[in-house]
Amino acid sequence: MTMCGITRELKPFNFNFMEAAPDISLLRLFLGFSLLLIPVLMSLLLRMGIIRQLFISVGRMTSQLFLVSILLIYLFEWDNTLINIGWALMMIVFASISSIVNSGLTLKKFFVPVFGAYFVGAGFSLMFFLVVIVNPANIFSAQLLVVAGGMLLGNSLNSVIIGISRYYEGLRKEKKRYHYLLSLGASQQEALQPFLRESVLAALRPFLANMATMGVVFLPGMMTGQILGGASPDVAIKYQVAIMLVIFSSVALSVSLALYFTTRKSFDAFGVLQHNNSR
Repeated sequence: MTMCGITRELKPFNFNFMEAAPDISLLRLFLGFSLLLIPVLMSLLLRMGIIRQLFISVGRMTSQLFLVSILLIYLFEWDNTLINIGWALMMIVFASISSIVNSGLTLKKFFVPVFGAYFVGAGFSLMFFLVVIVNPANIFSAQLLVVAGGMLLGNSLNSVIIGISRYYEGLRKEKKRYHYLLSLGASQQEALQPFLRESVLAALRPFLANMATMGVVFLPGMMTGQILGGASPDVAIKYQVAIMLVIFSSVALSVSLALYFTTRKSFDAFGVLQHNNSR
């Protein structure tokens, strides 16, 4: 090609998408913990008092992730359908417990409703993703069922906590509004409608904002992980779009069902919010 009298030969780009990301040695990973000096110094200067909580959180994260990595190695090696399903159910159990505890509700009373919400909401979305979108030879393989299921539950967890917390906090703070609607002749479902709507919206808004800026402000985790693992960008993008659609449906279903199922346990026969819902 000739440009301004200079002859240049254009060579095609040759990207090798099959090369996986280099391993990180334990020494270099340990050096990464030096970044914690930044929040530690900020905490000292601003007197935030988060140093103890910071080290507890980082310690738990590190130990739990290394433990899970060891378990996943064996799960992938065995790749037993019953074990994989059992692991997925165990993840739902822990997600349910975490949602209830962090929402300030009683575990004994609300475990079954919240578990049912996750089981139906995340379970339906996961099966749709595996059967309709990915369509692998074995939908119960550990690589898909466990990893994709964990991704759905992890993203649904925060939204369910936000939705439940907002719902019951709103009912406690604005119980006069709720009773006023009932006094006007509204049914319990009609009186609860504003609280349900506000709670679901509060749970979905962060996720909607996240999706709107994806690809422009930041590269999402699944896409980045696949590219680092050696996948081509076009394949990684298709998986990312698909998983985001599935995650959003899982979040919407799980939050809505959690509010619906827990509502049935929260009111007496006269439509009055019971006081034994909280711990």
